[in-house]
Amino acid sequence: MSAAPYAWSPRGWPSERPSADQDQVEMWCYTDRLSYVPGDVVRIHTSGTAARYSVEIARDGATPQTVFHKNDLPGALHPTPEDAYARGCGWPVALEVPVPDDWPSGFYIVTVRAVDATRDVEWVREHGFTVRAGRSRADVALILATSTMLAYNDWGGANHYRGIGDDPREDIGSPLSSTQRPVARGMIRKPAGAPREANPATLPMFGTPRYPAYEWARLHGYSRHHADAYWATYERPFALWLEAHGYDFDVVTQHDLHFDPDCLAGYRCAVIVGHDEYWSWQMRDTIDAFVDNGGGFARLGGNFGWQVRLSDDGTTQYCYRLPSLDPITETQPHLATTFWEARSLGRPAAASVGLNALGGVYNRYGVAAPRSSGGFTVYRPEHWAFADTDLYYGDQLGAVPICLAAFEMDSVEYTFRRGLPYPTFEDGAPDSLEILAMAPAVRGEEDRFNGAHPIGGPIRESQATLDALGDDLPAYIAEGGNRGAGMIVTFAREQGEVFNAGTTEWPHALAQGDPYVEQVTHNVLRRFAGSS
Repeated sequence: MSAAPYAWSPRGWPSERPSADQDQVEMWCYTDRLSYVPGDVVRIHTSGTAARYSVEIARDGATPQTVFHKNDLPGALHPTPEDAYARGCGWPVALEVPVPDDWPSGFYIVTVRAVDATRDVEWVREHGFTVRAGRSRADVALILATSTMLAYNDWGGANHYRGIGDDPREDIGSPLSSTQRPVARGMIRKPAGAPREANPATLPMFGTPRYPAYEWARLHGYSRHHADAYWATYERPFALWLEAHGYDFDVVTQHDLHFDPDCLAGYRCAVIVGHDEYWSWQMRDTIDAFVDNGGGFARLGGNFGWQVRLSDDGTTQYCYRLPSLDPITETQPHLATTFWEARSLGRPAAASVGLNALGGVYNRYGVAAPRSSGGFTVYRPEHWAFADTDLYYGDQLGAVPICLAAFEMDSVEYTFRRGLPYPTFEDGAPDSLEILAMAPAVRGEEDRFNGAHPIGGPIRESQATLDALGDDLPAYIAEGGNRGAGMIVTFAREQGEVFNAGTTEWPHALAQGDPYVEQVTHNVLRRFAGSS
């Protein structure tokens, strides 16, 4: 018999949804879209038990700028479907806010507040949207990973990973994720210093795994997935760094890439950071065309793994994991939602970004490489990306306590010759790919505790998906067992160029002020977009 799970155990951890307690004052909100341009109208949907509430909209940054505020709005409680996570909440529009021409591009946080006078408590929740630039555009476009947010957003009861079914021992995810619902608490805003998924603490001999991000979330009432995706954990630290160093940038979303192939026109450099695990076919088309036409793509992120689909109206994301479960497989097999490495898709991840998630994934997460250096070993210090860093062959880039090579990372198939790593090109890696630095990784955590302690990413879960895909995956994926790697790479594609950091933790290293990571980032941005 296994021991009782810790209080933060993922099994039985409820997701946020409206309370059944009519005496509890609360208010929730979401917007009708994730992205707007000047001239559009932001439609805010609300529901809750509060009699009166306020709405504030602020462009986030080092000094947030309030652009709209309205008090004393009448509250109303509306039904919320049990499967709101899949088909949306369906609440009516409570407020319409036009987007004027003078709202600069950026990420805007919508905050709803209500006061429970009987308990002397203020209820606060957030949502968010982006404003894209009009005709005048900066050199740099920061792409927000909205598809990964949708994959992990568990508000309303489920996400692509868990929440369906009555068996607390098994996690079953929803293949559908709706934009028409609030975003999980902690993805938009949370206190400074909240723990991340990457763990800088070194596991003692025979120690049990710890997951500070989960423990903190359970203690303070945040989503289990607060550190898995989106603005507060990933894009915001990078946006603040850009702002502090004088870079002019605009903001777009992955949804813009999907629905508007011209959304990157006029930019010299496109950047995506943190955790961009999920992409659609159309999103890849847009970024590929941008690079082919001379753009520079700086991917300062990790875990490029899954194809998803979006509904025609953009309100629903589909991810079935296995082509055998996806209803589109028979008619359009290349759009089936599964790993990009599946032969049936015919479009390996490395063809676009040089790396893929199945070559990784974990480092410094629970008992996944828990005592690694947390950094990348530098192999090609003479490369332009390392100019003015004073890094030498064999140096560690971003080791503990920075933990740059941590949480989730990407790799390609490789070999070593005379002390240098080279791609084997069997996984679709571009011919010009250069491996600059590497770190160890594993696909999942070994359970050496016989179930006595919860494991965040057990190898059995990822292996089950690989087994189910069977011969649809290339043979080399199984040959390495649980062993993987993380890599920093560059390559040329047609007229453009790609730099891929291959780790989710790049923006965090910048937020910590690591001088080596900062210099590499300057080198990339200055090469792709010009001097700051």
